[in-house]
Amino acid sequence: MEKTNVMRLLDQKRISYHSYYYGDTDAISGVDVATVLQQDVCQVFKTLVTVSSSKKYYVFMIPVAEELDLKKAAKSVGEKSVSMLPAKELLPLTGYVHGGCSPFGMKKKFPVVVHESAKNFSSIIFSAGKVGYQVEVSVSDLEESLDCQFAFLVEER
Repeated sequence: MEKTNVMRLLDQKRISYHSYYYGDTDAISGVDVATVLQQDVCQVFKTLVTVSSSKKYYVFMIPVAEELDLKKAAKSVGEKSVSMLPAKELLPLTGYVHGGCSPFGMKKKFPVVVHESAKNFSSIIFSAGKVGYQVEVSVSDLEESLDCQFAFLVEER
């Protein structure tokens, strides 16, 4: 399996990780990816980029089977509102395409908030910066290296 820029960055920071490859499957959604990798959908996270009404950017990580609650997300970063970044703006802003966005290695450093359920696991799995690749990183390493916060971010069911 080839290394992605995220994997090289993790190596550089001496952060241990486990990598996964699913590029030779039909997996499209995050739930599909978790299923193909035979992982708990609650432990596999997606990385979402938003823009606030004050034109600041924020990164949110939530379990793949969940939906981001924009009001809770905004409150967690002290903003009046946030909205999802339009897909066409994702690559120029972050360097990543839809489906391959990772909190590590973005063009600029943005505040990162992780759904609090991540604390239920010793590690979580998320995109390695390229469609078809995932990495599993300990929650403590994630918190330390990204200086992220934790908050309740998903819609109630």
